[in-house]
Amino acid sequence: MRTTGWRSYLVYGCAILLCQPLAACGTAENSAPSTKDGVVAKAAPAIPANAPLIITFGDSLYAGYQLGPKEGLAPQLQAALIRDGVVARVQSAGVSGDTTAAGRQRLTYVLDNAKATPALLLLGLGGNDMLRGIGPDQTRANLDAMLAELKKREIPVLLTGMVAAPNLGGDYAAKFNPIYPELAAQYDASFYPFILDNVVGKKELMLGDNIHPNAEGVKVVVAGLAPLVEDALPDNQ
Repeated sequence: MRTTGWRSYLVYGCAILLCQPLAACGTAENSAPSTKDGVVAKAAPAIPANAPLIITFGDSLYAGYQLGPKEGLAPQLQAALIRDGVVARVQSAGVSGDTTAAGRQRLTYVLDNAKATPALLLLGLGGNDMLRGIGPDQTRANLDAMLAELKKREIPVLLTGMVAAPNLGGDYAAKFNPIYPELAAQYDASFYPFILDNVVGKKELMLGDNIHPNAEGVKVVVAGLAPLVEDALPDNQ
């Protein structure tokens, strides 16, 4: 299990506190495409149609909030896997503004309509629950239900964690923060304790809201996630 420094948690919690009056973790309405297209890269090698499918299922941190089409989590993870010689197809199922309740409602639809049974699903929800002050018991119940559904379908999971903002108080944090490690252990899921580890507190890696990563920040997130993704894929176990 990967460990994360408490300083990262504290910095992100303070950033959330300062930005909490803003829309929670972005919404579909205020998302905007990036104008930073950069230099045109070489065409990526073709991925076989029968390549293992990886679905990234989460909120705006997964959806590529205010980023270009190649700058979000799914496309950057796809590129990282290609560089490592891992043949897999990464599909984004991130929706800005999603709570765990919204994710729970749409999970079955996403799975039933996927072109293949996912070889791995990355699950990252709960940040919007925390920003809206939704009870941790509800967050836990929704994540538990999603993990149970994935277990029933025998789909491996990589769970990415979140941290409570300090203004919500110690009691809230004491209930919210343990949700992720406890559920990861319960369902034997791969676990990345804090989705923005090594990104928060670094202006050069964050958008102006200090909540969402920019393209370079996503690159750091992917660098932390890619080894876990590669280890979690069934053929690599």
